[in-house]
Amino acid sequence: MKKKIGMLWATAVALMMGISTANAQVKVPENITALMNKYTCSACHRVDARLVGPAYTDVAKKKYTNEKIVELIYKPEPANWPGYPPMVPMPQVPKEDALTLAKYINSLAPKAAAKK
Repeated sequence: MKKKIGMLWATAVALMMGISTANAQVKVPENITALMNKYTCSACHRVDARLVGPAYTDVAKKKYTNEKIVELIYKPEPANWPGYPPMVPMPQVPKEDALTLAKYINSLAPKAAAKK
């Protein structure tokens, strides 16, 4: 019985750590992980893998401005992501935090190849 409780506890902790465990190969800054967990972003998104919603690396490839990402946090446009369930609007996220998340997401965009 104690072993089962221990396993459940370990699983719960792993789920609560969400982003850190799911993206072990991607180093996510602590402040970003905290925001993603606080606003439940990590329930549907991962940095580099599809979950319920698109990976942040895929969002970054769309080349949205930071302001557009903030707008989409507040008022998602499901037509932008066919094949995914619609995102729930997140108006409770303060603009400053939404902008911090948007900047992080855009930092994941592939870098242009250096000219030779």
